[in-house]
Amino acid sequence: MMSIHQYSMLCAGIISQEAAYEALVAGKEDILEMKEQYRLRRNLIVDAFNRSGLDCHLPKGSFYAFPSIRNTGLNSKEFALRLLEKEKVVCVPGTAFGASGDGFLRCCFATSLEQLKKATEKIDRFVQSL
Repeated sequence: MMSIHQYSMLCAGIISQEAAYEALVAGKEDILEMKEQYRLRRNLIVDAFNRSGLDCHLPKGSFYAFPSIRNTGLNSKEFALRLLEKEKVVCVPGTAFGASGDGFLRCCFATSLEQLKKATEKIDRFVQSL
Protein backbone atom coordinates (compact mmCIF):
# COMPACT_ATOMS: atom_id res chain seq x y z
CA MET A 1 0.00 0.00 0.00
CA MET A 2 2.86 2.38 0.77
CA SER A 3 4.31 1.95 -2.74
CA ILE A 4 0.93 2.58 -4.37
CA HIS A 5 0.29 5.59 -2.16
CA GLN A 6 3.79 6.97 -2.66
CA TYR A 7 3.62 6.98 -6.44
CA SER A 8 0.05 8.20 -6.69
CA MET A 9 0.29 11.03 -4.15
CA LEU A 10 3.82 12.44 -4.35
CA CYS A 11 3.83 13.65 -7.92
CA ALA A 12 1.43 14.63 -10.65
CA GLY A 13 0.17 11.76 -12.76
CA ILE A 14 1.65 11.33 -16.24
CA ILE A 15 -1.53 12.58 -17.90
CA SER A 16 -1.34 15.81 -15.87
CA GLN A 17 2.35 16.15 -16.67
CA GLU A 18 1.67 15.74 -20.39
CA ALA A 19 -1.16 18.29 -20.21
CA ALA A 20 1.09 20.78 -18.41
CA TYR A 21 3.83 20.27 -20.99
CA GLU A 22 1.38 20.83 -23.85
CA ALA A 23 0.08 23.99 -22.20
CA LEU A 24 3.61 25.33 -21.85
CA VAL A 25 4.55 24.44 -25.42
CA ALA A 26 1.35 25.30 -27.30
CA GLY A 27 -0.48 27.59 -24.90
CA LYS A 28 1.71 30.70 -25.10
CA GLU A 29 -1.14 32.91 -26.36
CA ASP A 30 -3.50 31.65 -23.65
CA ILE A 31 -0.86 32.25 -20.98
CA LEU A 32 -0.28 35.80 -22.19
CA GLU A 33 -4.02 36.50 -22.28
CA MET A 34 -4.54 35.21 -18.74
CA LYS A 35 -1.54 37.20 -17.51
CA GLU A 36 -3.05 40.34 -19.03
CA GLN A 37 -6.42 39.61 -17.42
CA TYR A 38 -4.79 39.26 -14.00
CA ARG A 39 -2.89 42.51 -14.59
CA LEU A 40 -6.18 44.30 -15.34
CA ARG A 41 -7.86 42.82 -12.26
CA ARG A 42 -4.90 43.66 -10.03
CA ASN A 43 -4.81 47.25 -11.24
CA LEU A 44 -8.56 47.65 -10.82
CA ILE A 45 -8.63 46.47 -7.19
CA VAL A 46 -5.46 48.29 -6.12
CA ASP A 47 -6.64 51.55 -7.71
CA ALA A 48 -10.05 51.15 -6.08
CA PHE A 49 -8.53 50.59 -2.64
CA ASN A 50 -6.27 53.61 -2.97
CA ARG A 51 -9.16 55.82 -4.16
CA SER A 52 -11.17 54.66 -1.13
CA GLY A 53 -8.39 55.74 1.20
CA LEU A 54 -7.05 52.25 1.88
CA ASP A 55 -3.34 52.33 1.13
CA CYS A 56 -2.52 49.35 -1.07
CA HIS A 57 0.75 48.46 -2.76
CA LEU A 58 0.81 46.77 -6.16
CA PRO A 59 1.32 43.01 -5.75
CA LYS A 60 3.79 41.61 -8.26
CA GLY A 61 3.47 37.85 -7.94
CA SER A 62 0.06 36.81 -6.68
CA PHE A 63 -3.64 37.37 -7.13
CA TYR A 64 -4.08 38.81 -3.65
CA ALA A 65 -4.06 42.46 -2.60
CA PHE A 66 -3.19 43.39 0.99
CA PRO A 67 -4.66 46.84 1.67
CA SER A 68 -4.11 48.67 4.93
CA ILE A 69 -7.29 49.42 6.85
CA ARG A 70 -5.49 51.11 9.76
CA ASN A 71 -6.95 54.54 9.06
CA THR A 72 -10.49 53.21 9.59
CA GLY A 73 -10.00 52.71 13.33
CA LEU A 74 -11.04 49.07 13.08
CA ASN A 75 -8.84 46.05 13.53
CA SER A 76 -8.67 43.48 10.76
CA LYS A 77 -11.22 41.10 12.22
CA GLU A 78 -13.74 43.84 13.01
CA PHE A 79 -13.38 45.32 9.54
CA ALA A 80 -13.77 41.97 7.78
CA LEU A 81 -16.81 40.96 9.85
CA ARG A 82 -18.58 44.30 9.47
CA LEU A 83 -17.85 44.37 5.73
CA LEU A 84 -19.32 40.88 5.40
CA GLU A 85 -22.40 41.73 7.44
CA LYS A 86 -23.09 45.10 5.85
CA GLU A 87 -22.03 44.62 2.21
CA LYS A 88 -21.76 40.82 1.81
CA VAL A 89 -18.11 41.09 0.69
CA VAL A 90 -15.63 38.54 2.02
CA CYS A 91 -12.03 39.41 2.82
CA VAL A 92 -9.58 37.60 5.08
CA PRO A 93 -8.40 39.52 8.17
CA GLY A 94 -4.66 40.13 8.03
CA THR A 95 -4.31 38.52 11.45
CA ALA A 96 -4.88 35.14 9.77
CA PHE A 97 -1.24 35.53 8.68
CA GLY A 98 0.14 36.49 12.09
CA ALA A 99 -0.08 39.33 14.57
CA SER A 100 1.76 41.74 12.28
CA GLY A 101 -1.06 41.34 9.76
CA ASP A 102 -3.44 43.32 11.95
CA GLY A 103 -4.47 46.48 10.17
CA PHE A 104 -4.58 44.72 6.79
CA LEU A 105 -6.92 42.54 4.75
CA ARG A 106 -6.15 39.90 2.17
CA CYS A 107 -8.39 40.31 -0.83
CA CYS A 108 -8.39 37.90 -3.75
CA PHE A 109 -8.81 39.27 -7.26
CA ALA A 110 -9.02 35.91 -9.06
CA THR A 111 -12.57 36.50 -10.23
CA SER A 112 -14.26 38.37 -13.05
CA LEU A 113 -13.77 42.08 -13.62
CA GLU A 114 -17.52 42.52 -13.21
CA GLN A 115 -17.48 40.89 -9.75
CA LEU A 116 -14.44 42.94 -8.74
CA LYS A 117 -16.14 46.17 -9.79
CA LYS A 118 -19.19 45.31 -7.68
CA ALA A 119 -17.04 44.31 -4.70
CA THR A 120 -14.87 47.43 -4.84
CA GLU A 121 -17.97 49.64 -5.04
CA LYS A 122 -19.35 47.93 -1.93
CA ILE A 123 -16.01 48.22 -0.13
CA ASP A 124 -15.84 51.92 -0.95
CA ARG A 125 -19.39 52.45 0.28
CA PHE A 126 -18.51 50.63 3.51
CA VAL A 127 -15.32 52.62 4.08
CA GLN A 128 -17.11 55.92 3.43
CA SER A 129 -19.78 54.97 5.98
CA LEU A 130 -17.22 54.59 8.78
